Amino acid sequence: MSVSVIKAHSVSKQVTTTLSPMTILQDVSLEVEQGESIALVGVSGAGKSTLMTLLAGLDVPTQGEIELLGHNLSTLDDEQRAQLRSESIGFVFQNFLLLPTLNALENVTLPCLIQDNEVDVERAKELLAVVGLQGRETHLPSQLSGGEQQRVALARAFMIKPKILFADEPTGNLDQHTAAMIIELLFELNKNSGTTLVLVTHDDTLAARCDRILRLDNGKLARDERHAE
Repeated sequence: MSVSVIKAHSVSKQVTTTLSPMTILQDVSLEVEQGESIALVGVSGAGKSTLMTLLAGLDVPTQGEIELLGHNLSTLDDEQRAQLRSESIGFVFQNFLLLPTLNALENVTLPCLIQDNEVDVERAKELLAVVGLQGRETHLPSQLSGGEQQRVALARAFMIKPKILFADEPTGNLDQHTAAMIIELLFELNKNSGTTLVLVTHDDTLAARCDRILRLDNGKLARDERHAE
C-alpha cells in the first residue's frame, strides 16, 4: 500500500517587491509517495527551488496547504517545523554548506548535535567510508576538493537516517566527471536507505534517474512524467 509523505494542495507563493507583488508559484498540487524519487525541473526562475523550500517546511506558502510526513505545516510554528526537519529530513545543497571550522567527521555528526543526541562517531565514519573519504575524517573543508566537500555533505544528510532527502542542484558546482560520481553515490545511498528523494535539477541526465519528473513553467506545474520501471 502506497503512503504519501508529501502532499501539496493549491500552493501559491507571492513575494512583495518594490513595485508590486510577484507570483513565484501558482496553484501547485502534487503528492509524493514513500520511497519515490522526484525531479523538479524547469528553466531558471520557474519556481523549482521555491517549491522545494515550501515542501521541506523551510518557508510557508502564501496560499494552499502542505502536508509533510502527516503534519500540516501551516499548523506548525517555526520551532515545530525546525524540529520536524531535524528529526526526519536531510538536505544537500549546491554550495555544500559545510562549517569551515569543523573537520569532515565533525560536519557529518553535526545533525546529532542539532538534535541534542549522542554523537554516533562510528556511523559517521562508516558514512564517510561509503562516500570514499576514509582517512580524510580530520580534514577541514578548505583541505577538500569541491567533489569531496559534496561527499561530506551527502554523508551528513544521511546521518540521521532521514525519511526524505531534499537535494537542490547537488551537482551544480561540480565538473562533469565529479558530478557523475556524486549522482551515483546519491542514488546508491538513497536506495540503500529507502529514503524518499526530492531533487531540484536542470540536468536532464540526473532527472532521468528519478521515478518521476515534475516540470515547472512560470510557477505552474506543467507536466508530471512518470518513468517506466
